[in-house]
Amino acid sequence: MRGVGLGISALLLVAAVTVALWPLKDRPARERATRESPPLNVEREALAQRSGALLDEIVFLRETDLGRVTGLIESGSHQLFSQGISSPTVVNRLRDSVHADHDLAYGTSSELTLNPAGPELADGSLNPFALPTIREALNWLIDRRHVAEEIYGGLAVPRTLPLSTAFPDYARLAEVARELELRYAHDPERAREAIDAGMRELGARREAGLWTWRGEPVRLRLLIRTEDERRRVGDYLANLLEDEGFEVERRYRTAEEASRLWIATDPAAGHWHLYTGAWISIVIQRDQADNFSFYYTPRGRAEPLWQAYRPAPEFDALAERLSRRDYASWGERQAMMARALELALEDASRVWLVDQLNASARAANVEVAADLAGGVSGSALWPYTLRYTDRLGGRMVVGLPGLLGEPWNPVAGSNWAFDRMITRATQDPVVLPDPYTGLYHPQRITRAEVAVEQGVPVEHTLEWLEVTREASIAVPDEAWIDWNALHGRFITPPSRPFEATSEAGGSSPPTLW
Repeated sequence: MRGVGLGISALLLVAAVTVALWPLKDRPARERATRESPPLNVEREALAQRSGALLDEIVFLRETDLGRVTGLIESGSHQLFSQGISSPTVVNRLRDSVHADHDLAYGTSSELTLNPAGPELADGSLNPFALPTIREALNWLIDRRHVAEEIYGGLAVPRTLPLSTAFPDYARLAEVARELELRYAHDPERAREAIDAGMRELGARREAGLWTWRGEPVRLRLLIRTEDERRRVGDYLANLLEDEGFEVERRYRTAEEASRLWIATDPAAGHWHLYTGAWISIVIQRDQADNFSFYYTPRGRAEPLWQAYRPAPEFDALAERLSRRDYASWGERQAMMARALELALEDASRVWLVDQLNASARAANVEVAADLAGGVSGSALWPYTLRYTDRLGGRMVVGLPGLLGEPWNPVAGSNWAFDRMITRATQDPVVLPDPYTGLYHPQRITRAEVAVEQGVPVEHTLEWLEVTREASIAVPDEAWIDWNALHGRFITPPSRPFEATSEAGGSSPPTLW
């Protein structure tokens, strides 16, 4: 097994070729082993004198088999696993183990990523998902409740919208959300009618129960992740599509193997049509207004897939305004969000499936500040808080589902959760998010001031940030307001009139899972 080590005290990456063994000690009961509070007076003097992290070294090892997690912790070879676990079998094993414990998180979602290129791809084949109405039809074809209850064993809830069901915006827009969930509820007959109409619009014919185009069967390449329940989700989807008359090639891939296709290649090349994707919000997102721009427009990411998105003009403009918080009142914002949700379901470049309840596994004598949304892998506080409860320092082995999924560039680098977890430990942010509220607290500053134009809808919460209201805010002539890619230079207000907007701040973009 290949490993990558991180010496936290020096914040240097080192090679790891050996595994530390933690000798297990007999304990009379699980209650004492897992719930006993760490002694408050353990090495107080040493703690006061220590600078940096509470461990001496952390070794990261790749481990893709979640069925081994409990056993590896119990044997002492691993002390922490970053991947969120949504398997009821594994979660029950963790719950019953004397030597293991876990933390719960609510920020992971599963979805279907669709290839929008075409309709004719570079290899001369047909891509049905170039047509928005066929993408939209998958919302009716898939039974989300079946996915949540049968495939995820109840450790998930159905999700239809590009809003997390666990975050505030879903509650704020509950009435709109419920209406859209009912409109797009499981309806296989309606799905079949929409698919049939769309395929005939593309010039396809159904012969002997199979769709053909230019005399050849319409063949779909489905990328199916193998590390978790998405393998079963992919098989379930493949069966549904085969029932609708498509040939389906099931391509089982790990995260790294799949990313070389759905992220790295031009969608028009036709290497894939659907991908069983997942995302993790590393913090509680109190404002998800930028989700539309991130998930459905070329502004979301620089990769070829995002650059192939062609949202309807109304949806594109609305998503761009919401990402800038360009609204004059809270009521206007809510109306914009409601319309954007409707347009997102019509666009359907992504078909949302479920929001998951994930468990992050750890040894019983390990403590870490896990985020209520992002778990351990998404926690901004894990480098500062990861420790043994019975001693300072030491070496800890952390299991990850993958390593170096993409290059760790400081600019536009890997967005995979397990890559970001490691690189996050090499940084020292000015502010850190509260793992239970998503509000940011100062770490390397004591206070801050921000001036907001009068009338802009902004809420003020924590006292370390002082908010003042101004009648108007002049934009300095030397400010950079945009980038001219053609001429390779920044755009300043004198070169283009600048219209002030009611931008009230953003949120952390979701991370690949």
